[in-house]
Amino acid sequence: MDDLDRAARALLRLPPSCGPVRLVAVDGHAGSGKSTLAARLSAALGDAPVLHLDDLATHEELFGWTGRLREEVLEPLARGTVAAYRPYDWRLRRFGGPRALPPAPVVLVEGVGAGRRAVRPHLARLLWMERGAEESWERGRRRDGPEQAAFWDGWTVAETRHFSGDPSRPFADALIQECRKGYEWLPGPRVTAGTDQIITHRDGFPSVN
Repeated sequence: MDDLDRAARALLRLPPSCGPVRLVAVDGHAGSGKSTLAARLSAALGDAPVLHLDDLATHEELFGWTGRLREEVLEPLARGTVAAYRPYDWRLRRFGGPRALPPAPVVLVEGVGAGRRAVRPHLARLLWMERGAEESWERGRRRDGPEQAAFWDGWTVAETRHFSGDPSRPFADALIQECRKGYEWLPGPRVTAGTDQIITHRDGFPSVN
């Protein structure tokens, strides 16, 4: 059993946070490895649904997606019904057809700002990819190539402004560090600073009290 199997079992033991769903956010700087972690954690959870916030953001509203998230995703899940959101096509600059998001035992929300103030009340856990901004952005620029350089120039400004006014890391339950093999899970600021020690670490992995 590896670290993600242990994390998956711990998440499944949590009480639901959004209707019958345990909503788990994977936040961090752009390029920090959030999508990869979410995909691997989804597999460990038996193909848990993953909502990518890139599907809700637009060129004009990089962080103005909270209304769409609430109406299209959070409210249906809270009722225990299948959510339906319309993914944004970044090439065509328009929203596509509806995509279903079922109220599974665990639903992952991945993207910059997934742990923002408006979302945190609905979360069972907030996971933060522990990689610095500059290193993350450089990884993202290499991944996307020079044709996306102008977008990244604007993105870094917008992301810095967002986290300055609405930080996620101080409220993280766990800090996830990518290692050569797997991940290291560390207690987040919310856990270490609070009196309710919800996440413990046994053999270096998170479990629930």
